[in-house]
Amino acid sequence: MKVSIVYWSGTGNTEAMANAVLEGAKSAGAEVELLPVAAASLDVLASDVVLFGCPAMGSEELEESEFEPFFSSIESSLAGKKVGLFGSYDWGGGEWMRLWQERVEAAGGVMIADGLICNNTPDDAALADCRALGEKAAR
Repeated sequence: MKVSIVYWSGTGNTEAMANAVLEGAKSAGAEVELLPVAAASLDVLASDVVLFGCPAMGSEELEESEFEPFFSSIESSLAGKKVGLFGSYDWGGGEWMRLWQERVEAAGGVMIADGLICNNTPDDAALADCRALGEKAAR
C-alpha cells in the first residue's frame, strides 16, 4: 500500500498533523511519502491513497498561493481515488473543511474518513486522531 501525504503549513500546526499521519501510516505498514505542496506533482495520484493537509486561511479557505492552485490542478483527477483531508484552524467552525470535502466528493474522490480538524496547535488527542487517520489510509 502506497500513501502520499501532501500538505502546506504556515505555523507548523498542519505540519505536526502531517507528521503524525505519517507515523500512523508507517506503523500500519504502508510505504509513505510526505511532501510539502511545493514539492508535490501529479505523481501523487499514482498512490493508493492521497492525504491532503491544509489549514484554514482568511475566511475559512485553503491557502491560496501554493495549496489551492495545486489542489485545483489535480481535483478533476480524483475520481475513484481514496482521499483523506486534515488541517488546523484558529477561528470559525470548520466550514473550510466541509467545503473541501464536498469538492473531493463532487470530483468523485472517495473519502476514507471525514476531514480531520484541530484548533491551533494539535494536542495529544488531535495527534492520536492524526495517527489513526494514517493507519486507516494504510489499510
